[in-house]
Amino acid sequence: MLCTANPFFTLLCIVVNVYTWILLAWVILSWIQLAGWRPPAAGVGRAAFELIEDVVRPVVVPLRRIVPPAGMIDLSVVVAFVILFVVGQVVC
Repeated sequence: MLCTANPFFTLLCIVVNVYTWILLAWVILSWIQLAGWRPPAAGVGRAAFELIEDVVRPVVVPLRRIVPPAGMIDLSVVVAFVILFVVGQVVC
């Protein structure tokens, strides 16, 4: 809705969508790690894994201070998805 009126909102829409996919990839990688998979020691796979970690952690770690975990479920990630969804609905 707003993104057609202003290029800033178009860029914000793209950032929200890309970050949502990165956050989803981080969640899937964390589930795979719980199943016993270890990230590669070096190479492109390790670089991609570290990039995803570096992008997601600055958002999730502060949310963990606000939202306590519920057992093995990290609710801070759910809160991050909700925030992204709301921003996406308002801006896009």
